[in-house]
Amino acid sequence: MDRTTIEEVLKLVPLFKELSRDELLEIVNIAQNRHFIKGIHVFMQDDPLENVYFIHSGKVKIYRNDVNGKEQIVSIFKSGDMFPHVGFFRKGTYPAFAQVIEDARIVIISIAHFEKLLLQHPQVCIKLFRVMGEKIIDLQNRLESQILNNTYEQIIKLLLRLADTDGKLLTDGTTILTTHFTNKDMANMIGTTRETVSRTLTKLKKKNFIKTDEQGYFIFDKHVIENELA
Repeated sequence: MDRTTIEEVLKLVPLFKELSRDELLEIVNIAQNRHFIKGIHVFMQDDPLENVYFIHSGKVKIYRNDVNGKEQIVSIFKSGDMFPHVGFFRKGTYPAFAQVIEDARIVIISIAHFEKLLLQHPQVCIKLFRVMGEKIIDLQNRLESQILNNTYEQIIKLLLRLADTDGKLLTDGTTILTTHFTNKDMANMIGTTRETVSRTLTKLKKKNFIKTDEQGYFIFDKHVIENELA
């Protein structure tokens, strides 16, 4: 990936899209790029927090292990996303694992270098605060869902959230998830069991609310399953 390609990648990142070309080129000058194959970890939980990452292509899973060693998926990131969002302001270590789930090309920026750039361009800080604010709202909504909703409702809300982050609208108005989520993945996202997710998805399929294509990707009408929450 040459400098021109890195510039094109960073243009797509919401954090940088309003910067002038000169401002963006300053960021390009401190950026590196790497290719990661499926299955490899970009970083491990508790590794020294040194870099922030911007995905050009592919997908990365962010997850933690609880005290019992059970995996808890925090997010699935794709092209145009940055991670970790706490990287700019948190000292110490990475709070989670980052594992590549589809071969990925990723732009890497050193936090130390980026902090110097933020001091020179405070408008970037403002945009960063907006991005972090959106993430905080998302986490609040997830917590509220776990507290107030039963598992059936949690899974429907999870499907709706995945439709926004990993969905593609089809010509018939339905949405297909572009990432292959297993029952275990979904269970890990909301802190339940694979069996519970399996039973709930079977129930939704019997109601003709969701289906899967030949490759196992979920397809559903967002408006139809939203009505289940009414």
